Amino acid sequence: MTAPPRRRRPTARPGARNARAAAGFVLPFLTLFTLCYLAPVGYAVWTSLRRTERTGPLGLGRQHEAFAGLANYAHALADDRFLAGFGRVLLFGAVQIPLMTVLATVLALLLESAAARWVAFFRGAFFLPYGVPGVIASILWGFLYVPGLSPLVRIAQEAGWDVDFLSRGSVLWSLANIVTWQFTGYTMLVLIAQLKSVPGELYEAARIDGASAWQTARYVKLPLIRPALVLTTVFSIIGTLQLFAEPMVLRPLTSSIDSGYTPNLHAYSEAFVANNPHRAAAEAVLLALVACAASFGFLRLAGGRGGSAQERPRPRRARDGARSGSPVPDGRGRRRG
Repeated sequence: MTAPPRRRRPTARPGARNARAAAGFVLPFLTLFTLCYLAPVGYAVWTSLRRTERTGPLGLGRQHEAFAGLANYAHALADDRFLAGFGRVLLFGAVQIPLMTVLATVLALLLESAAARWVAFFRGAFFLPYGVPGVIASILWGFLYVPGLSPLVRIAQEAGWDVDFLSRGSVLWSLANIVTWQFTGYTMLVLIAQLKSVPGELYEAARIDGASAWQTARYVKLPLIRPALVLTTVFSIIGTLQLFAEPMVLRPLTSSIDSGYTPNLHAYSEAFVANNPHRAAAEAVLLALVACAASFGFLRLAGGRGGSAQERPRPRRARDGARSGSPVPDGRGRRRG
């Protein structure tokens, strides 16, 4: 008699093995994302819907939490100081973000130009302020703003200018100066990384077409670094709405900055000074919603105005040649008509 054939053990299909491997890579991220992001956001929303109630005579008895609904949000939106803080940071962003973006773009284009020298040195020098913590940067600039200590104020007074960097009309732009000094180098480095990813054949084609350095920057480089410009602008919008460290550090130096100067500072004061964490959580949720709306609104605006990579404008000489029907050199130096 012959032994019956053994049954083969079922083997897992390649698709199932790949799914398990992918789950093994994704699971750590999902765990950290849930614990460090989703859970705090959920707790903040839950806290914003609660309130603390005290019992006993004069409210000196035991305290317990109760459901408050949207009352904390209503109180936050009815606070003029909280709303004024939103207006202040929006004005701050409307001036500081374009100024910093233009400055970083100019620096990136200059450092990536063919005639640039000492590129590594200047790149590191411009990026160095980003390595300084925001609190330290605010302390350093605070000494340069305080009358009697600041050499800048002394020089301005000797020149006949009455300068007060910490006055009510100037302190916002003094804060903008700190932020611009600190983050311009970071934005510049992101733009340089985008420029380095551009194929050199495009620059060579523009040079053969007779494009000047200005035309190459305008018609070739700027359209190609547009994704990096959009990304850094979104980061700047979010950072502007979260402005906290700079006014917090300069607050003891001037009476122009109060506890509600920015929305983030107002929420901090509600939580740790007024001992009202429920309202502070509501203000934090409102701040997050405004940041999301502003970021997605800008992305939608930028996406609607931007063209595809195939629709990028060419240098003027190349466009004129295309209109007249004359042959125009391509990226390899050959004539195409």
